Amino acid sequence: MNEEFATPAPTAGKIMLVGIGPGSVDHMTQRARAAIAEADVVIGYVTYIKLVADLIEGKEIIRKSMTEELDRAVSALEAARAGKKVALISSGDAGVYGMAGPTYEVLFQSGWTPDDPVQVEIVPGASALNSCAALVGAPLTHDFCAISLSDLLTPWPTIARRLDAVAMADFVVALYNPKSGRRTRQIVEAQRLFLRHRRPDTPVAIVKSAYRRRENIVFTTLDSMADADIGMLSTVLIGNSNTFVKHGLMVTPRGYANKYDMEGGTTRDGERAGRSLSTGLLGWLDALRAEYDAGDDIAVLAARYRLPADYIQATLDEPWEEEAAAATEENEG
Repeated sequence: MNEEFATPAPTAGKIMLVGIGPGSVDHMTQRARAAIAEADVVIGYVTYIKLVADLIEGKEIIRKSMTEELDRAVSALEAARAGKKVALISSGDAGVYGMAGPTYEVLFQSGWTPDDPVQVEIVPGASALNSCAALVGAPLTHDFCAISLSDLLTPWPTIARRLDAVAMADFVVALYNPKSGRRTRQIVEAQRLFLRHRRPDTPVAIVKSAYRRRENIVFTTLDSMADADIGMLSTVLIGNSNTFVKHGLMVTPRGYANKYDMEGGTTRDGERAGRSLSTGLLGWLDALRAEYDAGDDIAVLAARYRLPADYIQATLDEPWEEEAAAATEENEG
């Protein structure tokens, strides 16, 4: 056949998984706006569609309900197979309780691979924990994690084990999907688990609709948080043992006070700037060995440091002296 009259191959489409941030256009990334602008089709939960209403005029819009995540992903793939550019939007970040995961599941189920003509791009955005933290101070400055209390797809024992583990480990925790009209007891159970490990006066911030029209912020404590006004649009931030609230700001110290005098900036006795704490790994190994040699058995040491006994035993069995000497030589070199 004469190539001049050959039927052109269909143009492959693209799926853009767009995180729109907290909901305010001011807090969307430039790439998120551009992705929506270049899209032929915009797909999303009805509330998220409303949040970007001024950016989607003249486009094909596919609105889905809260429980139709897989339908959104299927619709996006169908449109992309038809040669269209699709913006599949999520609030916050598409990869944090957003549409990236279910979309990849649908893609893989369909036989899609990264070599497929249909391209996929994830456009990151600020998740709820980032947005809420910015409004209340600096609660996430140290180690933190996020746990969803939604048991629509995750068994409650799994959620409860995670809550108990992070409460014991002293993480700052962001609770997503804390409560809904039908799910009211989950936040009470989360509180119960945290109170096994945390002080009742542990600071808690509850942020509803961050950067949206009905934004609301409440500071409370762990023993009172379940009594607060909490819903599906709320994110609950639970502090760790060092978190405090001062002048209306929730702050989790990074740990500088462990090493430095916070007023003078000088290092504390036994500490060195730019080096691990004296209670860091190597210092702790020295102390652990000394305590063990002094007669403390494995069970006592495990209870003291709240660590598994088999971990303590394996650590003591490890020939770490050479590693410690090498690290000391490197630090002093």
